[in-house]
This record gives sequence, C-alpha cells and structure tokens, in this order.
Amino acid sequence: MRAGRFARVAALALLIVPAAAAAEAPVKLHAAGSLRAALDEVAAAFAADGGVKVEAVYGASGTLKERIERGEASDVFASANMEHPRALAAKAKLPVVLFARNTLCALTQPAVAATEATLLDVMLDPKVKLGTSTPKADPSGDYAFALFAKAEALKPGAKATLEAKAQKLTGGPDAPKPPAGRTVYAHVIEQRLADVFLTYCTNAVVAAREVPGLKVVAIPPALAVGADYGLVVLSERPEAARLALYILSPAGQAILARHGFAAPLLTASR
Repeated sequence: MRAGRFARVAALALLIVPAAAAAEAPVKLHAAGSLRAALDEVAAAFAADGGVKVEAVYGASGTLKERIERGEASDVFASANMEHPRALAAKAKLPVVLFARNTLCALTQPAVAATEATLLDVMLDPKVKLGTSTPKADPSGDYAFALFAKAEALKPGAKATLEAKAQKLTGGPDAPKPPAGRTVYAHVIEQRLADVFLTYCTNAVVAAREVPGLKVVAIPPALAVGADYGLVVLSERPEAARLALYILSPAGQAILARHGFAAPLLTASR
C-alpha cells in the first residue's frame, strides 16, 4: 500500500519538477536589431516586475524570420515590419500586433552638406557614396528602396539611379561587423564605406552620439517612409504572453518612447 502511494507521489513529482523548470526557463525573444537598446531595458524591467529572464536574439528581421522558419526555437518575435511576423503567424492563425513605429533618417559624414531640402540631390550626386541595409533580409533596406520609388515622382530617373548606386552595407550575411560595443551604423560611416546612410532615425541618433561630427538629416515629407513594427507570440508558454503584454503595457510603451520610437498604445493607455 505504502509502496503504491510512494510510486504515485514520485510520478506526480516527476510531472511537477519539469513544469516548474519550464516556468523558470528564459523567454526566447527574437527582435529587430534596431530594438536592442529599448527591448534590453524592457526585458530588465519585466524581470524586475516579477517576470522571468528574457534571452534576446537581435538581428535583421528577415534573417530572424528565416531562422525561426527553419526550426529555431522562439517564444516572441518583434519585427521591424508587419510582413515577417504575419508570415510566421499565418499557419497557426496567430494575432500580430502593431507595437511601435519608426521613420527613416539619413546619417551623413561631417563633410556632407546635406539638409532636408537638398538631401535628394546629394544622394543623386555621383561623387556621394550611398549606403542602405539589405532589402528582404532587413526591412530597413526595403524602406530605403521604397524611398527611392518615391523619388521617381520628384525627379524622373531617380529610382534607377539610387537603386544602382546604393551599397547594401548592413543586414546581409556579408555585412561588416562592428567592434564590440559599437553600432554597425556608426562603424559603416566611421570607416567611410558610405557618405550618406539611410537607416531608422533611432539608429541614426545613437550612431551620431558614438561618432562626433556625424549628422542626422530628416527625410523631406515627399520622400518620408514610416516603419510599422509587428509583434507575435509564437509559443504557448504563459511567460511569452506576459512578455508580449508587458511590451504593450504603459511601462513597455514608455520605454520604447524614451528610445525614440513612436509608441502607438501609450496615449491610449494613459
């Protein structure tokens, strides 16, 4: 009798221990590289507020999507566009939420005399080296090429010229690697691989802080391209849903806003 009872208790313990261990396992977050500083702060606040540790993997959103499609484990995916999370969510009919917005800016060398009004002419100048991220692999590159398409309406032939001269310097498998503790955008400009680099305004501001003299130039309204960031929960772990909700909460949205993102849920939640 006692042996039977012990066996039942032991069996129950075997079920409970893995469940407890799973509950304490880090939440695996895949996120766009432009979100690194903001989501690192969100992850720390989430853990301090009673959540579990977050194990974050940052990179180009398209590349991360492909890794997840090939079977890499992920609990939450935060992309710099809506397309990639929707592609992952389609089969399971999972909801994808817009959680942040960004815009493109131009990061320029100190000697480049570009203003919002003259930026297009500067980019078209044959002597000016133009850099972007890699389309398809990184939404930032897709947004830059969308800007080139808009330029066609202002200057016929501009689209083809800009697409032909743009050097895809980040986001791809062969992109240069920055030194530890440095952003790739500051590194690209500092190494003079580009005179003008189109990237998210949040990235450009951080790079300009790293390298004295770099300038951040606003995109003129006629060429402006916005970036919608999408969030999807890919696992059934309660901790994954909790992290996603924390990113969408007033606390998470406030952190995103402090890092320069437009936080679409912040005003509504106040």
